[in-house]
Amino acid sequence: MSKEIKRELEKIEIPLELHPRVKLGVAKAKQEAIEDVRPTKDTRQLSYKRNKKVAGIAAASILAITLSSGFIHPGMNQVLASTPLLGGIYEKFGDKIGMHLAEQNLVTELDQAITQNGITVKLTNVYFDGDVVSITGNVSGDLSKDHNEPGEVSFDVNFENNKGDNDPWLNGKSASLQEAATGYDFQWKLNYPYKDMSEEFTLPISIHNINGIKGDWNFNVPITQEQSKALVINQSQSYDNDGVMITIKELKHAEATSTLTFETISTFKGDHIDLGKAMDENGTVLFNHANNTRLSSGKVDEGYQQALRISIDKIAEGTKAITFYPKVSIADPTVQQQLTTSSFTLESERTDLAIEVHSVKQEGDKLILDYHFQGLAEDMSNHKFEIIHHNLSYAFTLVDKDFVDKIDPENPVPPEGHSITRNEVKVIDKNNHQFQAVFDLKGEERYKNFSLEDAVLQMDFYSFNGTKELAPFTVELPQD
Repeated sequence: MSKEIKRELEKIEIPLELHPRVKLGVAKAKQEAIEDVRPTKDTRQLSYKRNKKVAGIAAASILAITLSSGFIHPGMNQVLASTPLLGGIYEKFGDKIGMHLAEQNLVTELDQAITQNGITVKLTNVYFDGDVVSITGNVSGDLSKDHNEPGEVSFDVNFENNKGDNDPWLNGKSASLQEAATGYDFQWKLNYPYKDMSEEFTLPISIHNINGIKGDWNFNVPITQEQSKALVINQSQSYDNDGVMITIKELKHAEATSTLTFETISTFKGDHIDLGKAMDENGTVLFNHANNTRLSSGKVDEGYQQALRISIDKIAEGTKAITFYPKVSIADPTVQQQLTTSSFTLESERTDLAIEVHSVKQEGDKLILDYHFQGLAEDMSNHKFEIIHHNLSYAFTLVDKDFVDKIDPENPVPPEGHSITRNEVKVIDKNNHQFQAVFDLKGEERYKNFSLEDAVLQMDFYSFNGTKELAPFTVELPQD
């Protein structure tokens, strides 16, 4: 509640015709509202006001009573006319969670504004529910100095004093923008990135430039949510033939959402295991292809472990069981062949896919390979074929044999000047999956001193393996 509203509440005279109990409630509400006022401490980043439940309910009581009685203080009438509905900003962005939390007075109002180099950034509201942090604000000023299209605003921003892309708050960050009366309203949604969740903290925000305009728009945003109810589950499901184990660890219920923490273990390095969908015992879909937050990963005795958290719609009270539909994206080690022979086969180590090369020849500055892609589905759709055709442009790497061992497997960047990572794909026989790869030896990626005898052809099957759906499994939820 703003201080202006609280000042006007202080001025309200209680109508004589109100019932004594109502008069007592209004008087108490006025006192609680007045006591909630706190002095501002920062003159550059103005004050913030947390919407406490008691103050919110008190204000709502006064407004309801005064409106129903036909009595509105002139000063209060002016304040009400100039005070926007808090949930309106979330309705503008189609954020049902924000709308619900605004109704429950669980959104923190901010009044932090900074102007630099003709650009003003004002942060207006923040909420924290489950593992979702939402920050709304407005940006205005001369935003046309960069090469952005009209109606486009780009922020170079970091959180918690991190720098560049090495910022865990940027993983899964989404941004929405809407034109406003002055400038643009924006909403950032962040996933809380840490395993141990703090329910009250301050989040530093550093905006380095806006549409290429440099500055230091630095804020400290207070973030809080009410304590969540946690259900410890610890139920596991194994898929021995696929080298996969999934453990549902914990389910937490916040005000508007629920969060699920689970752990995956794979025998194979690089496999990506996920929960594609979940349904309760009544057939209600709880989530479908939602984004995860990775909390930890590493090598354990059983294989390669990841701890993940997913935010979903709030699960109804009394839900007894949840059925999960897992899936796995199969990793595949890169295979290679030195080009000392003109015919050979590159075979996937984990699938039935294979590249059978029929000929290798150099024509001037071009290296040409004719090959048959084995193991693809015979009844492939045109859309699927187009995807494969596109992916083949990046599936091969041509590299000097003296540099193969210098490529970091954890960050496989090909050596500049001694490799080519893209080829032109020509379809020889679509029905029989026969293709031709053409490498430009003196194109954008130059291969210095190329010779067939010293060249190695590498193949990555990962983008062709697809995702395998695993059998669904059901966990029983602990009941109070």
